[in-house]
Amino acid sequence: MILEVENVVKQFAGHRALDGVSLQVPENSVYGLLGPNGAGKTTLIRIINCITAPDSGEVRLNGRRMTPEDVSHIGYLPEERGLYKKMKIGEQALYLAQLKGMSKNDALKALKYWFEKFEIQAWWDKKVEELSKGMAQKVQFITTILHNPKLLIFDEPFSGFDPVNAELLKREILELRDKGATIIFSTHNMGTVEDLCENISLVNRSKVVLQGNVAQIRANHATDTYLIKTDVKLRVDGFELVSEQHKSGFFESTIKKQMQDTNNTLLQRLMTQTEIHSFQEILPSMNDIFIRTVNEVPDL
Repeated sequence: MILEVENVVKQFAGHRALDGVSLQVPENSVYGLLGPNGAGKTTLIRIINCITAPDSGEVRLNGRRMTPEDVSHIGYLPEERGLYKKMKIGEQALYLAQLKGMSKNDALKALKYWFEKFEIQAWWDKKVEELSKGMAQKVQFITTILHNPKLLIFDEPFSGFDPVNAELLKREILELRDKGATIIFSTHNMGTVEDLCENISLVNRSKVVLQGNVAQIRANHATDTYLIKTDVKLRVDGFELVSEQHKSGFFESTIKKQMQDTNNTLLQRLMTQTEIHSFQEILPSMNDIFIRTVNEVPDL
Protein backbone atom coordinates (compact mmCIF):
# COMPACT_ATOMS: atom_id res chain seq x y z
CA MET A 1 0.00 0.00 0.00
CA ILE A 2 1.36 3.41 -0.91
CA LEU A 3 -0.86 5.23 1.63
CA GLU A 4 -2.36 3.99 4.90
CA VAL A 5 -4.61 5.99 7.18
CA GLU A 6 -5.20 4.39 10.56
CA ASN A 7 -7.82 5.46 13.12
CA VAL A 8 -7.48 9.17 12.37
CA VAL A 9 -9.44 11.51 14.63
CA LYS A 10 -9.74 15.28 14.17
CA GLN A 11 -11.76 17.50 16.46
CA PHE A 12 -12.55 21.15 15.87
CA ALA A 13 -14.40 23.37 18.35
CA GLY A 14 -17.68 21.57 18.97
CA HIS A 15 -17.34 19.36 15.90
CA ARG A 16 -15.60 16.04 15.27
CA ALA A 17 -14.58 16.20 11.61
CA LEU A 18 -13.04 12.70 11.52
CA ASP A 19 -13.89 9.88 13.91
CA GLY A 20 -11.56 6.89 13.67
CA VAL A 21 -11.15 6.97 9.87
CA SER A 22 -8.99 4.23 8.31
CA LEU A 23 -8.25 3.41 4.68
CA GLN A 24 -5.59 1.77 2.53
CA VAL A 25 -4.73 2.99 -0.95
CA PRO A 26 -3.07 0.43 -3.27
CA GLU A 27 -0.13 1.56 -5.39
CA ASN A 28 -0.77 2.37 -9.08
CA SER A 29 -4.52 2.67 -8.61
CA VAL A 30 -7.27 5.27 -8.78
CA TYR A 31 -8.97 5.58 -5.40
CA GLY A 32 -12.23 7.44 -4.81
CA LEU A 33 -12.83 9.39 -1.61
CA LEU A 34 -16.57 9.98 -1.55
CA GLY A 35 -19.12 11.58 0.70
CA PRO A 36 -21.66 14.41 1.00
CA ASN A 37 -20.62 17.96 1.80
CA GLY A 38 -19.33 18.28 5.35
CA ALA A 39 -18.58 14.56 5.69
CA GLY A 40 -14.89 15.11 6.48
CA LYS A 41 -13.23 14.40 3.11
CA THR A 42 -11.39 17.72 2.79
CA THR A 43 -10.18 17.51 6.39
CA LEU A 44 -8.72 14.06 5.65
CA ILE A 45 -7.05 15.34 2.48
CA ARG A 46 -5.52 18.25 4.41
CA ILE A 47 -4.16 15.82 7.01
CA ILE A 48 -2.61 13.62 4.30
CA ASN A 49 -0.94 16.74 2.88
CA CYS A 50 0.38 17.73 6.33
CA ILE A 51 -1.57 21.01 6.15
CA THR A 52 -3.12 20.11 9.49
CA ALA A 53 -2.34 17.34 11.98
CA PRO A 54 -4.65 14.66 13.35
CA ASP A 55 -5.50 14.66 17.05
CA SER A 56 -4.79 10.93 17.05
CA GLY A 57 -4.14 8.17 14.57
CA GLU A 58 -1.46 7.85 11.93
CA VAL A 59 -0.87 8.42 8.22
CA ARG A 60 1.83 6.29 6.55
CA LEU A 61 3.40 6.74 3.11
CA ASN A 62 5.15 3.64 1.74
CA GLY A 63 4.91 2.00 5.16
CA ARG A 64 6.53 4.88 7.04
CA ARG A 65 4.87 7.52 9.18
CA MET A 66 4.41 10.66 7.07
CA THR A 67 6.49 13.75 7.72
CA PRO A 68 6.22 17.26 6.17
CA GLU A 69 9.18 16.36 3.93
CA ASP A 70 7.05 13.69 2.24
CA VAL A 71 4.75 16.36 0.80
CA SER A 72 7.26 16.91 -2.03
CA HIS A 73 6.23 13.45 -3.32
CA ILE A 74 2.56 14.48 -3.47
CA GLY A 75 0.72 16.52 -6.08
CA TYR A 76 -2.37 18.21 -4.62
CA LEU A 77 -5.10 19.97 -6.55
CA PRO A 78 -7.43 21.53 -3.95
CA GLU A 79 -11.08 22.31 -4.56
CA GLU A 80 -10.36 25.96 -3.80
CA ARG A 81 -8.42 27.28 -6.77
CA GLY A 82 -5.22 29.17 -5.90
CA LEU A 83 -3.72 30.91 -8.93
CA TYR A 84 -2.55 34.53 -8.67
CA LYS A 85 -4.99 36.46 -10.86
CA LYS A 86 -2.67 39.31 -11.91
CA MET A 87 0.29 37.07 -12.75
CA LYS A 88 1.02 35.79 -16.26
CA ILE A 89 0.10 32.14 -16.73
CA GLY A 90 3.44 30.83 -17.99
CA GLU A 91 5.36 32.84 -15.40
CA GLN A 92 3.18 31.46 -12.61
CA ALA A 93 3.38 27.86 -13.84
CA LEU A 94 7.17 28.15 -13.98
CA TYR A 95 7.26 29.60 -10.46
CA LEU A 96 5.09 26.81 -9.03
CA ALA A 97 7.22 24.14 -10.77
CA GLN A 98 10.39 25.55 -9.22
CA LEU A 99 8.72 25.56 -5.80
CA LYS A 100 8.36 21.79 -6.27
CA GLY A 101 12.13 21.49 -6.79
CA MET A 102 12.33 21.47 -10.58
CA SER A 103 15.12 23.34 -12.34
CA LYS A 104 14.10 26.18 -14.64
CA ASN A 105 15.19 24.28 -17.77
CA ASP A 106 13.37 21.06 -16.78
CA ALA A 107 10.27 23.03 -15.84
CA LEU A 108 10.22 24.93 -19.15
CA LYS A 109 10.62 21.72 -21.11
CA ALA A 110 7.82 19.98 -19.18
CA LEU A 111 5.52 22.99 -19.36
CA LYS A 112 6.00 23.27 -23.13
CA TYR A 113 4.95 19.61 -23.47
CA TRP A 114 1.83 19.98 -21.30
CA PHE A 115 0.72 23.35 -22.67
CA GLU A 116 0.88 21.91 -26.19
CA LYS A 117 -0.90 18.72 -25.12
CA PHE A 118 -3.74 20.73 -23.54
CA GLU A 119 -3.69 23.23 -26.45
CA ILE A 120 -3.17 26.28 -24.24
CA GLN A 121 0.27 27.41 -25.50
CA ALA A 122 -1.29 30.65 -26.81
CA TRP A 123 -2.19 31.58 -23.22
CA TRP A 124 1.40 31.61 -21.90
CA ASP A 125 1.65 35.44 -21.67
CA LYS A 126 -1.96 36.09 -20.66
CA LYS A 127 -3.01 36.84 -17.10
CA VAL A 128 -4.89 34.30 -14.98
CA GLU A 129 -7.85 36.69 -14.61
CA GLU A 130 -8.44 36.32 -18.36
CA LEU A 131 -9.01 32.57 -18.06
CA SER A 132 -12.33 30.78 -17.87
CA LYS A 133 -12.84 28.50 -14.87
CA GLY A 134 -12.15 25.41 -16.99
CA MET A 135 -9.00 26.92 -18.52
CA ALA A 136 -7.67 27.89 -15.08
CA GLN A 137 -8.37 24.33 -13.98
CA LYS A 138 -6.22 23.00 -16.82
CA VAL A 139 -3.34 25.20 -15.70
CA GLN A 140 -3.66 24.03 -12.11
CA PHE A 141 -3.86 20.40 -13.19
CA ILE A 142 -0.61 20.84 -15.12
CA THR A 143 1.20 22.48 -12.20
CA THR A 144 -0.04 19.68 -9.90
CA ILE A 145 1.39 16.82 -11.97
CA LEU A 146 4.44 18.55 -13.50
CA HIS A 147 7.03 17.23 -11.03
CA ASN A 148 5.86 13.61 -11.57
CA PRO A 149 4.72 12.90 -7.99
CA LYS A 150 4.02 9.28 -7.06
CA LEU A 151 0.83 10.24 -5.22
CA LEU A 152 -1.73 12.66 -6.69
CA ILE A 153 -4.70 14.00 -4.77
CA PHE A 154 -7.47 15.77 -6.68
CA ASP A 155 -10.36 17.44 -4.82
CA GLU A 156 -13.31 17.78 -7.25
CA PRO A 157 -10.99 17.85 -10.30
CA PHE A 158 -13.82 17.98 -12.87
CA SER A 159 -15.43 21.14 -11.48
CA GLY A 160 -15.71 23.77 -14.19
CA PHE A 161 -15.06 21.39 -17.09
CA ASP A 162 -17.40 20.82 -20.02
CA PRO A 163 -17.94 17.15 -21.04
CA VAL A 164 -15.17 17.24 -23.68
CA ASN A 165 -12.52 18.54 -21.29
CA ALA A 166 -13.77 16.30 -18.47
CA GLU A 167 -13.17 13.33 -20.78
CA LEU A 168 -9.70 14.67 -21.59
CA LEU A 169 -8.89 14.85 -17.88
CA LYS A 170 -10.17 11.29 -17.30
CA ARG A 171 -7.82 10.00 -20.01
CA GLU A 172 -4.90 11.87 -18.47
CA ILE A 173 -5.65 10.45 -15.01
CA LEU A 174 -5.67 6.90 -16.37
CA GLU A 175 -2.45 7.55 -18.30
CA LEU A 176 -0.77 8.86 -15.15
CA ARG A 177 -1.83 5.70 -13.33
CA ASP A 178 -0.46 3.54 -16.14
CA LYS A 179 2.87 5.38 -15.86
CA GLY A 180 3.15 4.53 -12.15
CA ALA A 181 1.23 7.22 -10.25
CA THR A 182 -1.40 6.58 -7.59
CA ILE A 183 -4.41 8.88 -7.70
CA ILE A 184 -6.87 9.76 -4.95
CA PHE A 185 -9.75 11.93 -5.95
CA SER A 186 -12.72 13.34 -4.12
CA THR A 187 -15.82 13.85 -6.22
CA HIS A 188 -19.61 14.01 -6.17
CA ASN A 189 -19.77 12.60 -9.71
CA MET A 190 -20.61 8.92 -9.23
CA GLY A 191 -20.46 8.22 -12.97
CA THR A 192 -16.81 9.24 -12.88
CA VAL A 193 -16.24 6.89 -9.95
CA GLU A 194 -17.52 3.94 -12.01
CA ASP A 195 -15.36 5.00 -14.97
CA LEU A 196 -12.09 5.49 -13.07
CA CYS A 197 -11.96 4.02 -9.57
CA GLU A 198 -10.94 0.53 -8.60
CA ASN A 199 -11.56 1.13 -4.88
CA ILE A 200 -13.45 3.69 -2.80
CA SER A 201 -14.13 4.87 0.72
CA LEU A 202 -17.44 6.58 1.44
CA VAL A 203 -17.24 8.99 4.38
CA ASN A 204 -20.41 10.24 6.05
CA ARG A 205 -20.69 12.18 9.30
CA SER A 206 -16.99 11.82 10.03
CA LYS A 207 -16.89 8.02 9.66
CA VAL A 208 -16.17 5.56 6.85
CA VAL A 209 -19.54 3.90 6.14
CA LEU A 210 -18.65 1.96 3.00
CA GLN A 211 -15.31 0.79 1.64
CA GLY A 212 -13.88 -1.63 -0.90
CA ASN A 213 -13.61 -2.58 -4.56
CA VAL A 214 -16.15 -0.79 -6.77
CA ALA A 215 -17.19 -3.89 -8.75
CA GLN A 216 -17.57 -5.92 -5.57
CA ILE A 217 -19.58 -3.19 -3.85
CA ARG A 218 -21.99 -3.05 -6.79
CA ALA A 219 -22.31 -6.85 -6.77
CA ASN A 220 -22.94 -6.86 -3.00
CA HIS A 221 -25.79 -4.38 -3.46
CA ALA A 222 -27.44 -6.36 -6.26
CA THR A 223 -31.23 -6.70 -6.07
CA ASP A 224 -31.62 -9.93 -8.10
CA THR A 225 -33.05 -7.92 -11.00
CA TYR A 226 -32.38 -8.88 -14.63
CA LEU A 227 -32.98 -7.49 -18.11
CA ILE A 228 -34.06 -10.18 -20.56
CA LYS A 229 -34.61 -9.97 -24.32
CA THR A 230 -37.01 -12.55 -25.80
CA ASP A 231 -39.06 -13.30 -28.92
CA VAL A 232 -42.40 -13.34 -27.13
CA LYS A 233 -43.97 -11.91 -23.98
CA LEU A 234 -42.96 -13.75 -20.85
CA ARG A 235 -45.50 -15.70 -18.85
CA VAL A 236 -44.98 -14.86 -15.18
CA ASP A 237 -43.86 -18.09 -13.53
CA GLY A 238 -41.83 -18.04 -10.34
CA PHE A 239 -40.55 -14.47 -10.72
CA GLU A 240 -41.78 -10.88 -10.50
CA LEU A 241 -42.28 -8.99 -13.76
CA VAL A 242 -41.15 -5.41 -13.08
CA SER A 243 -41.58 -3.97 -16.58
CA GLU A 244 -41.95 -5.04 -20.19
CA GLN A 245 -41.73 -3.29 -23.55
CA HIS A 246 -41.62 -4.24 -27.23
CA LYS A 247 -38.51 -2.79 -28.84
CA SER A 248 -36.77 -3.41 -32.18
CA GLY A 249 -38.60 -6.68 -32.76
CA PHE A 250 -37.98 -8.09 -29.30
CA PHE A 251 -39.65 -8.05 -25.91
CA GLU A 252 -37.39 -6.50 -23.24
CA SER A 253 -38.47 -7.52 -19.76
CA THR A 254 -37.13 -6.51 -16.37
CA ILE A 255 -37.73 -9.27 -13.86
CA LYS A 256 -36.86 -9.95 -10.22
CA LYS A 257 -36.02 -13.55 -9.37
CA GLN A 258 -37.03 -15.37 -6.21
CA MET A 259 -34.42 -15.71 -3.50
CA GLN A 260 -34.27 -19.51 -3.73
CA ASP A 261 -33.54 -19.44 -7.47
CA THR A 262 -30.10 -19.51 -9.04
CA ASN A 263 -29.44 -17.90 -12.41
CA ASN A 264 -29.42 -21.37 -13.98
CA THR A 265 -32.80 -22.42 -12.57
CA LEU A 266 -34.33 -19.10 -13.60
CA LEU A 267 -32.92 -19.44 -17.13
CA GLN A 268 -34.18 -23.02 -17.41
CA ARG A 269 -37.68 -21.90 -16.50
CA LEU A 270 -37.57 -19.05 -19.01
CA MET A 271 -36.20 -21.24 -21.80
CA THR A 272 -39.28 -23.43 -21.64
CA GLN A 273 -41.29 -20.39 -22.75
CA THR A 274 -39.19 -18.79 -25.50
CA GLU A 275 -35.72 -18.31 -26.96
CA ILE A 276 -33.55 -16.04 -24.80
CA HIS A 277 -31.55 -13.49 -26.80
CA SER A 278 -29.89 -11.80 -23.82
CA PHE A 279 -29.85 -12.18 -20.03
CA GLN A 280 -28.16 -9.42 -18.04
CA GLU A 281 -28.09 -8.70 -14.32
CA ILE A 282 -28.96 -5.08 -13.50
CA LEU A 283 -26.49 -3.86 -10.90
CA PRO A 284 -27.18 -0.66 -8.96
CA SER A 285 -25.11 2.36 -9.94
CA MET A 286 -22.63 3.90 -7.51
CA ASN A 287 -24.96 6.88 -7.36
CA ASP A 288 -27.81 4.64 -6.13
CA ILE A 289 -25.51 3.00 -3.58
CA PHE A 290 -24.17 6.38 -2.43
CA ILE A 291 -27.67 7.75 -1.80
CA ARG A 292 -28.92 4.58 -0.15
CA THR A 293 -25.90 4.26 2.16
CA VAL A 294 -25.93 7.90 3.23
CA ASN A 295 -29.68 7.82 3.91
CA GLU A 296 -29.37 4.62 5.95
CA VAL A 297 -27.00 6.21 8.49
CA PRO A 298 -29.11 7.08 11.57
CA ASP A 299 -29.11 10.55 13.07
CA LEU A 300 -26.59 10.92 15.88
